Amino acid sequence: MLTETYEDALKKLGGLLSKKSDLGKVAASKIKKLTVELEELDSNKSSDAVERIKSGFIHFKTHKYLYVYFLVPFWCLLVRSDSRVSPTQILNFKPGEAFVVRNIANMVPPFDKTQHSGVGAALEFPVTALNGLMSIEDDAAPSKNVFIDNWVQIGTPAKNMEAVNVSLGNLLSYPFVKERVVKNKLALRGAHYDFVKGTFDLWELDFKTTPAFSFS
Repeated sequence: MLTETYEDALKKLGGLLSKKSDLGKVAASKIKKLTVELEELDSNKSSDAVERIKSGFIHFKTHKYLYVYFLVPFWCLLVRSDSRVSPTQILNFKPGEAFVVRNIANMVPPFDKTQHSGVGAALEFPVTALNGLMSIEDDAAPSKNVFIDNWVQIGTPAKNMEAVNVSLGNLLSYPFVKERVVKNKLALRGAHYDFVKGTFDLWELDFKTTPAFSFS
C-alpha cells in the first residue's frame, strides 16, 4: 500500500469539510495543535544538546509526562540496569530520541574484547549480588561472584559522581570514540541523577591531547 502524501491528505480533508461544514472548528483546532507539534519537532532538532538536557529535566520535574514522537536517535545514554526511574523520562526524551544502553553500575570498561563480561555480570547481579557496587569495600576479600567483583572493580578508582568521570576517561580508550572526540565530531558529557533529592548534575571533562615525552 502506497503511503499517503501531504497533498492527498489535504485533498481528503477538504472533501470531508465540504460535505460536513460543521466539522470546520474541530478541524481548525486539530490543525493548530499539529502545527505547534511540528514546530516543536523542528526546534528540538536544532537545539543545543546540553540545553536540551537541562530543559528536559526541568520539564520532567514540572510536568512529569512524556510526549510521544518517533525521531532519529541523537543521544546515546549509558545507564545502570536497576535505575529507579527511566532516564528517558527524567530528561523528557521522546521515544526514538535516545539510544539507551544499560549495564551493571553504568560502568564503561577500558577497550578490551574479552576481559569484562557485561552479559555475565547482568545475569549474576540480580541473582546473587544486588547492590554489589554500593556494598564493595576498598580492600574487600575475594568472594564467589566471578563476574560482579571484576565488573564493579572498574569503578573502584572513584565512586558516585567520580565513577562517571572514570567511565568518561575509559570511553577515550575506544579508538572510534577518541577519533571522533579529537575531530570534534562527538562530545562526551557526564551526568548524575539523585532520585532521593531530585537533583540532576551535568558536566564535561576537559580532554586534551599532548605530545609524548621520552625520559632516559
